[in-house]
This record gives sequence, C-alpha cells and structure tokens, in this order.
Amino acid sequence: MQEKQNHKQMKVKHVIYTLIVIGVAYLIYYRIDANKKIAEDGAAMGGKGGKNDKGKGGPAKGLQVEGIVVKASDFTNDLEVTGTLEANESVELRSEVSGLITSINFKEGANVSKGSLLVKINDRDIQAQLQEALTKQRLSATNENRSKQLLDKGAISQEEYDTSLADLQSLKAQTQLIRAQLAKTAIYAPFSGKIGLRSVSVGGYLTPATLIANLSSVNPLKVSFSVPEKYIGQIKADSEVSFTTDGFNKKFTGKVFAIEPGINTQTRTLQIKALVPNADNELRPGSFAKIKLALSTIKGALLIPNEAIIPVLKGKTVYISKEGKAQQVNVEAGTRTAEYILITSGLNVGDTVLTTGAMALKPDAPVKVTVVNHKSKL
Repeated sequence: MQEKQNHKQMKVKHVIYTLIVIGVAYLIYYRIDANKKIAEDGAAMGGKGGKNDKGKGGPAKGLQVEGIVVKASDFTNDLEVTGTLEANESVELRSEVSGLITSINFKEGANVSKGSLLVKINDRDIQAQLQEALTKQRLSATNENRSKQLLDKGAISQEEYDTSLADLQSLKAQTQLIRAQLAKTAIYAPFSGKIGLRSVSVGGYLTPATLIANLSSVNPLKVSFSVPEKYIGQIKADSEVSFTTDGFNKKFTGKVFAIEPGINTQTRTLQIKALVPNADNELRPGSFAKIKLALSTIKGALLIPNEAIIPVLKGKTVYISKEGKAQQVNVEAGTRTAEYILITSGLNVGDTVLTTGAMALKPDAPVKVTVVNHKSKL
C-alpha cells in the first residue's frame, strides 16, 4: 500500500516538473521571437531589406521639422530706429542785468509773438544816468560848436578844437552805453512760440542766473535720430520718415532736412533731423518717437524667418534639407525686421530652409520636413 502511494507522489512530481520545463521553454521561445521581430522592424526602418522586401529598404526615420522654400520677392527696406522730438527753436529766458521786476506781460502756456515785451525791470536809476549823460552831451556839443567858430577865425589852435571834439565824442559814447543798459531792462520774445511756466513774480529780484521761463517754437517740430553707418548711402535730404509716440494711436510723418556731415566715432552712427508739421500742437518736445525710415526697395530679395538663423562664432548659419538630410550652410545677412531677415549670400531660390529643431539638428542628420507657407511664417 505504501509502495503505491510513493509511486503516485513521484508521478505528480514528474508532471509538475514537466509543466515547469514547458513553461520556461515557452517563455524563452516568446522572448526570442519578440527580439527577432524588433530586429526585423529596426532593419526595415534603417533601410536594410529583409526577405519579403527583396533588398529594397524602407524610408529612414528622421526628425520631424518645419521648413520654408526660399523664394525671391520685392523687399522694401525700412529702417526702424528711435528718436526724440525737439522744438524747432527753444530758449531759456533770462535777464542780462539785475533788478526788481516791475511787470510781467505774458500768460503761462500762451502763444507770444516775436518782439512782444515779456518782462520789465526797474530802470529808474538808469533813466537818471541817461538824463545826466544827455545834459553833458548837449553842453559838450555847444562847446564844440563854439570852438569850431573860433578855429575858423584863428582865435584858437587846432589842438584846442580837437580836445573839445574828443570830449563830445566821449560823452556820446557814454550816452550810447547807458541806452544799451536801459534796453536790457526790457526782455522781448526773440521769436514767436509758446511760453512755458514762469518761475518769477512781480516785485522779485531778477539776476542773470534766474530762469524766467522757457520759450519754444513747436510748429513745426524737429525729430532727431541716428542711423548706423552702413545706411548713410541710402539716406537723402527730403526722405520721408514716419513715427509713432506713446501719447497717440496714430502715425505722424515728416521729411529729412538736415544730415550731420560726419560720423560719430563713438557710436559709428549718423545724426539726422527731420521736420514734422504740428499745427494742432499735439506733439510735445522731448517725446520719445519710434521712427520708420524708408530706405530702398530691393528686387528679388531672399527672406527667411528670424528663427531659422543660428549665430556662430564667425557669423551666421542655417540648416537646409537636401536629399532628406540636414545640411548646415553659412550665410550673410542684411536688414533684420521683427519677423524676418534678408539673406545676401549663402542661399538660393528653391532651397528648403529648416525653421524648427535647430537645437536638435546635426549635419547629415535625417529629417522629415513639413513645408509651411512662406507668407504665414513671415
């Protein structure tokens, strides 16, 4: 009985061992088969054909990127710079002499005409000096006339007459000097314009160091700006400029009227000024201006998006797609705008320039390019 039971247990163990062996064998077979399929798939993707493709490999797997096809187009070369609005004429009103202010004849912020009296200073002491000088001058003129008559009769010498004439001329000069001092007690507008806020009052003591007010001529205004040296051949007098300011949601225009004859050696730029009509007095001197200056129109220009450019140590490069592979090309660039850049050499019409994936690309890396519309990128 015991012998039959032992035989039964051995039979069960044999069955269990057999199942274990079969299970392990299946797992090994499954793993080998899976590895084989992976290898075949990899060979097919890598271009090494299997038995079923008759040696003709499938397309290589590449990085998904976007690109544009380079086309020739007309490019209006607008230069965008910043500048400052300035008054056409501007002066700080000050006095040449010291004295008490007796009258102020302007309103702050008002327009004044050239030659109008703005401020009068007390001149009573100078008036008294003038009357004294005039009295002496009249007396000297009488003496000079009497001396001339005596000279004609031979009663006095030429030297005595010359002395009386010199005295008269000296007194006339003193009178003119006093009149000049008197004129300085009245301050007139040197040109027509708008006067600013005054910093003096009637009865105050005015000195040459005291600022009375600012006078500015604001129609037209000047806009002052600088352009890089390389553009000097494209800027002429009467060139039109347009600009915007932070205070208005509209565009203003003007014309170049003055160009500095020399280049600034510190900044390598050329200073330019344009006149801007300001009949409504909307624009104010000192305002910041964003200026657009039309330079020229380039026929057959090659434009690519800014994101396609890769700065390198010795210049700029781009990636193009050629026969399914990325190739790095050195380029020379010109004007850059907010969205695109002008390529002057290195690219040809029809080249496919890659606009994405630049950081992941390497020369001769396989790529799969999705061509996008050029205008949509620009």
